[in-house]
Amino acid sequence: MEVTESVRMLCEPVAQELGIELYDIERVGGILRISVDQPGGIPMDLVTEATRRISRLLDEYDPVPGAYTLEVGSPGLERNLRLPAHFSWAVGRLVSIRTRFAGEDPRRIRATVLEADDDGITVDMEDGSGQRRLTYPEIDRARSVFEWGPKAKPGKSGSGKAKSASSTGDDSAGVRKQASGETSSDDDVWNDPEVSES
Repeated sequence: MEVTESVRMLCEPVAQELGIELYDIERVGGILRISVDQPGGIPMDLVTEATRRISRLLDEYDPVPGAYTLEVGSPGLERNLRLPAHFSWAVGRLVSIRTRFAGEDPRRIRATVLEADDDGITVDMEDGSGQRRLTYPEIDRARSVFEWGPKAKPGKSGSGKAKSASSTGDDSAGVRKQASGETSSDDDVWNDPEVSES
């Protein structure tokens, strides 16, 4: 069983007790990132409580080999879409997608998700070119797009409209896990990377 699936099985009862959803669990290098959510957004005190309980469970059952940093937080206003359940959540929402394969179609697209199933998604292209079907293997990266209000009128300056790194709505609490089982507070918050060429 994969580490993330083992962690999910351990954390599901905690999420149910707290009335929250385990949106995503990722292991990236030395970071175990757990995204939790709740309709209407999740308050920081609930994130903190989830972090405390999850950290205690991981200490007890030790499903993650080696040293790692545990990060528990909200998915943010613009969230990564990796799993079929994520794309189902995104139905009716604007998304930014980078496809894996170059071809006649553009590799980077913005579109509204019309439907999502176990195999892929159907989107309505923002550029007016119509609908497009994408299977999950064709999608390299995707994330929801939060629109920050009406677009600026032509000729108007966009100053003051820029989004800072801290304005994603992402509340996180981090705990650094050591091989010895010791933990220490980590004041850094994480923000998901933008959909961009790496």
